[in-house]
Amino acid sequence: MTITRTLRAAALTGAAALLLAGCASSNPLDEPTDGSGSGEMTSDTIVVGSQAYYSNEIIAEIYAQALENAGFDVERQFNIGQRDAYIPALESGEVTLFPEYTGNLLQYFDPETTARTSDEVYAALPDALPEGLVVLDQSSATDQDSYTVTSAFADQFGLVSIADLAGVTEPLTLGGPPELAERPYGPMGLADVYGIDVGFSATGDTTFEDLEAGTINLANIYTADPRIQTSDLVVLEDPEGLFLASNVVPVVNADVADEIADVINAVSAALTPQGLVALNVQSFVDEMSPEDIASQWLQENGLS
Repeated sequence: MTITRTLRAAALTGAAALLLAGCASSNPLDEPTDGSGSGEMTSDTIVVGSQAYYSNEIIAEIYAQALENAGFDVERQFNIGQRDAYIPALESGEVTLFPEYTGNLLQYFDPETTARTSDEVYAALPDALPEGLVVLDQSSATDQDSYTVTSAFADQFGLVSIADLAGVTEPLTLGGPPELAERPYGPMGLADVYGIDVGFSATGDTTFEDLEAGTINLANIYTADPRIQTSDLVVLEDPEGLFLASNVVPVVNADVADEIADVINAVSAALTPQGLVALNVQSFVDEMSPEDIASQWLQENGLS
């Protein structure tokens, strides 16, 4: 994969620790994390969960505040963990709403999927999800593998999409984690799908630094990494679907889906790729809390 979530967690340890301090418990499903001090909730309460991942918690907080602004009772169960922990909670109804990522969610339930583009992945999800779970509208915002270049390199060669790399007149060197060399979207995938030949450098933890230093000119980076904005990088579009699309998408218990759809779909419509990066910058650089980030975003988008 790209600069992996493990690497990113290492790079963002300070900010993530600030955001997640006090959220963890031996079982996040046993206690609320909204400061109420009570585990009781009515049958009409919408339980919003999140991964143990700062960007996901921000989106979950946006969902929670949007619902509260619309008059719903909301219980927060953040920092639950990874899919093995929260998918059973969604299926059982302990958690009723969760921000997910379409490609990763589809592969969790259908590892052999051949869907790649945003529309294909989203269309495949309803049949892949277990009974009782549905997805609402997906957002255009993504947090997925990408091929990224510096803005100077993009300007020099007029790069907008991966296909434009064919017009680069100097050797291309792709940087990323060692396993990228064998991944289907790595150098072999670039050649097969786009006809682009690249050299490969296993840059691992130093991918950003190597890209900025010019020792590589193409990097495999997650699209919502805040350093894309802070370092003035350009994510190349992927019109041929080399990468499995992973758009932000709300997963919800089918029993409450119709009740909350209008509120949450409005959030999805307003959340853009650039907007998600900006939210992560507010966390990573400005060290704002998820509550403040969510409140400000909802106001700016006319949803509060």
